[in-house]
Amino acid sequence: MPREPNNKHYQVLIIGGGQAGLSLSYLLKQQGVSHLILEKNRLGHAWRSERWDSFCLVTPNWQCTLPGFAYQGDDPDGFMVKQQIVDYIDGYIASFGPPVLEGVSVTGVSRDADGTYLVDTSAGAYHAEQVVIAVGGYHTPILPADAAQLPAGVAQLHSSDYLNPAQLPAGEVLVVGTGQSGCQIAEDLHLAGRRVHLCVGDAPRVARRYRGKDVVKWLDDMAYYDLPVDKHPLGVGVREKTNHYVTGRDGGRDIDLRKFALEGMQLYGRYEGLKDGVAHFGDDLQRNLDGADAVYLKINASIDQHIARHGLDAPPEAPYAPLWQPPADAPTTLDMGRISAVVWCIGFRTDFSWVDAPIFDQRGYPQHERGVTAQQGLYFLGLPWQYTWGSGRFSGIARDAAYLVEHITAAATPGSAAPAPAHETPA
Repeated sequence: MPREPNNKHYQVLIIGGGQAGLSLSYLLKQQGVSHLILEKNRLGHAWRSERWDSFCLVTPNWQCTLPGFAYQGDDPDGFMVKQQIVDYIDGYIASFGPPVLEGVSVTGVSRDADGTYLVDTSAGAYHAEQVVIAVGGYHTPILPADAAQLPAGVAQLHSSDYLNPAQLPAGEVLVVGTGQSGCQIAEDLHLAGRRVHLCVGDAPRVARRYRGKDVVKWLDDMAYYDLPVDKHPLGVGVREKTNHYVTGRDGGRDIDLRKFALEGMQLYGRYEGLKDGVAHFGDDLQRNLDGADAVYLKINASIDQHIARHGLDAPPEAPYAPLWQPPADAPTTLDMGRISAVVWCIGFRTDFSWVDAPIFDQRGYPQHERGVTAQQGLYFLGLPWQYTWGSGRFSGIARDAAYLVEHITAAATPGSAAPAPAHETPA
């Protein structure tokens, strides 16, 4: 990658070199805007180093639409596996050569009295007229406070550090959490023949295919992926919701925890803590399984309505019927002496404590309109539901990046007014 360590002042500094930072760099380079990406690790680091070996996309390849670099492979309806995703990112990097400094940690962002930005880094201070923070929203892995109380012989790791079943010591494994990572890691271990104990939370699920199409294609046809956050029934509250679990593994399929139970996986309710070497769980297993199925059925029903409303020809499909029900005496405790390893799949916390700006709410989350903050020249890109469902994914980042470029170039042009925030649903 081009390196420009001698130049310390840019029109725009981009902090973070994932798909968000790269997308913005591509568009800024087209506009001839002087900029630099500051990346703590290597471009595309999360895809390279924070995904397990069998990881694959849960969205079809045709949704990979980075600016100027739509998916061009021979399997648009398939799901890229980890190395293919890395190759896609590397191909994008090679296609336009973004200006970048890798291995540089940003330790502070502040605004000088003259309105320019000071960005403190492990490689010294940098200055810019405008700054875009493109580090996503998943920063600090969450571990429960009582993780330190696990018996000394029990290995434990966060989902971001999980690679494969062979990484864990032989024996039974407890997986805590049933978001996308938890369910897919539990399946990975299960398929490898490991005895898995799974704590089931209230994450929803979705069908992989329904009435002849991938559900993602149906939702795309229904313009769900164009729905702005301010038009969503939950509003900005949708940013707090756990993603629906499903998988693209082996060509894509449903994840049905009831099926796992039939095959020998032990399911529990929500994890409640450790005491004297015993893990305790809530009595909400039935409720959580039923809740996930209710969302599954609701999404399918919305597809049924879409098909009927437009008179579409789609094969009928019987409603899902539960394959298994928890017994009345379902266990709510687990002796951790049986367990060789725990994989914590309970998410991440955001951490923008290094950004000195009066733009954060009481929880430390940035307040913005489509990534544009109230502080002139400071932007965010790649946040979950920044504008639409696809904002933190390959599918929606191009739209978000293009919107920021409009503001960045307007602010860089004397006498120009920044575009007004847009709230309408895109065509």
